[in-house]
Order: sequence, then C-alpha cells, then structure tokens
Amino acid sequence: MRIDIITLFPEAVRGYLDASIVGRARRRGLLEAAPVDPRQWAGGRHRVVDDRPYGGGPGMVLAAPPIASCIEALQSRSSRMRLLMTSPQGRPLDQAWASELAQEQHLAVICGHYEGVDERINEIYRPEEFSIGDFVLSGGELAALVLTDAVTRLLPGALGHDESAVSDSFSGDEAQLDHPCYTRPVEFNGMRVPDVLLSGDHAKIEAWRREQRELRTAARRPDLKG
Repeated sequence: MRIDIITLFPEAVRGYLDASIVGRARRRGLLEAAPVDPRQWAGGRHRVVDDRPYGGGPGMVLAAPPIASCIEALQSRSSRMRLLMTSPQGRPLDQAWASELAQEQHLAVICGHYEGVDERINEIYRPEEFSIGDFVLSGGELAALVLTDAVTRLLPGALGHDESAVSDSFSGDEAQLDHPCYTRPVEFNGMRVPDVLLSGDHAKIEAWRREQRELRTAARRPDLKG
C-alpha cells in the first residue's frame, strides 16, 4: 500500500512515519508513506500556496492551483488512487472505514490548513472528507497520521501477531471496547492480576475477557450497544 500525505509541513509528519508500527511496516516493505509538499507546484520565487479569502474575513485559504497540480501529479503515477481530505465537516473516521481503506492500493490525503482549502478542489476532485472528532486542529496533519496509523495496523504482517488487530476495540461484527490487560509483576501496589488470567484455562480466560468487554462497553460507551 502507498499513502501520500499532501501537506505544507512535511517535517511535521516524517518523524511519526519513521516510528513504531508505521515505521516497521515501511521497513518491511508493507507500506510506502511519505509527505508531499504542494509548494513544488506553486509558482513564483516564494512558492506561495495560500491567499486571503474572497469576501473578507480572517485567516488564509489554500489556493486551488498548487493543490490541483499536486493531486494530478500523484494521479499520474497511480491508476487506483483514492483521494481523501481532513475536515471537521467530514465523515467520522471509525474502525469499519479504516478496514475498508486498508484494502486500497493507494491513498492520498489532503491536509487542510488555515481557514481551509479552496472549495473548487472539492468540486473538481471530490475528495472523501473525514474527521477524527468534533474539535478543530491547527492543521490536518495529525488527522492524516491518525488515519495512516489506523490503516497500517490492519495490513497483513504489520503487527507482531495478526490477531492483535482483530481483537482491538471497535473491531469485529459487534463493536466493543477491549478487555483489561495485565503483565508482570503479578502484584503491584497491593493489586493482583485476576486469578483467571493465571489459571491457564483458555476457555475460562476467553469467557472472562468477553464478559469484561461487555461490561466495559456498557459502562463507558453505551452508545455502542445494540
């Protein structure tokens, strides 16, 4: 899979793309991921990519020409590119959508910034807008990295154990939060690991974990039930 992150701030995403599961997937050849700076397609000595909004108001708007040229350059290298854009107005990103996107060969993500992107980019290229929550960020880079991470961990071989992604919160046919997890030492600050996890009885352990998923989901995210 390839993921291109269209951003004015490539330095803001490079570090994360090199780290942890995403970085390991890249080193294993499971993922190609890189920032793409639309300034490459901006004219003039200063390669300006934004301007004041028509109609007045505060802030700046990302201009259409360099973004359009960037999109078209990426499209020319791939016949199956799926285009997305970060936006507080977009569809909430969830595990089901991440699983769908993980089946794609090539994703390109436009990172919104300042007051947004010239609306003509939406009208011409129809990117799928997505959001990671009902709040506003200074730019879309964090949202683009959230999507990249969520998709990458679903690629076969990206995790140490392929079942890890299947058992994550929100995964599977019935979306639930994950069960509590414990590791050594057995006792810490007077609190012990539940005896069932030390029993070696895998049927009982799975029954306990299933019960804990249900209890935790009911208590913390009742909106997920039913």
